[in-house]
Amino acid sequence: MRKQATRDRVLAAARDLFEEVGYDETTIRQIAARADVSVGSVFTTFDGKAEILSQVMEDRLAGLYAELELIIPHLRGPTVDRLRSIMAVHYGFETRRLRLFVAYVSASFNWSPGERVVPLGRNARLKAMLIETLRSGASRGDVRGDIDQDTFVDVLLAAYVWNYRHAPQGGADTTGLIAMMDAQIGVLFEGVAAR
Repeated sequence: MRKQATRDRVLAAARDLFEEVGYDETTIRQIAARADVSVGSVFTTFDGKAEILSQVMEDRLAGLYAELELIIPHLRGPTVDRLRSIMAVHYGFETRRLRLFVAYVSASFNWSPGERVVPLGRNARLKAMLIETLRSGASRGDVRGDIDQDTFVDVLLAAYVWNYRHAPQGGADTTGLIAMMDAQIGVLFEGVAAR
């Protein structure tokens, strides 16, 4: 129980520091001080800062995906609108801690394969939800049955992440990001829509 309490304090401290001062600027020493634990306790629990950030994101997204899994079966309308709804919920969630998510995006490009982290784009739970939405659309007849679902989802997620550049650079807010994604999903969907 004590180890779990230390882990929870470290993750909460790191999440706040990554949001407040940024991932690159945050040190393990600062995380330990904010969590009121020793630096050694941080390293006993985690291999390093990358693993901490990965775990922070994994924990945050677990709640979001649990909610989405409950909501998705109740979405109505064509598949294109269902995809738009899923991604809009995601933007609404991530923009609450925008700096944290942007740090995760940035850090993902620097992680080496051996680290115990889940890099950006490897979230199996989100991919499965999006693929299931496409499969459901195919069974309803508004998505072609012969599409490469994995490629579609990869391109969709690439657009999703790429749009975040507009937040720090252009001041885009949640509404602006959702509008961009809605337009992009419309363009992408043209390639998979049943004829």
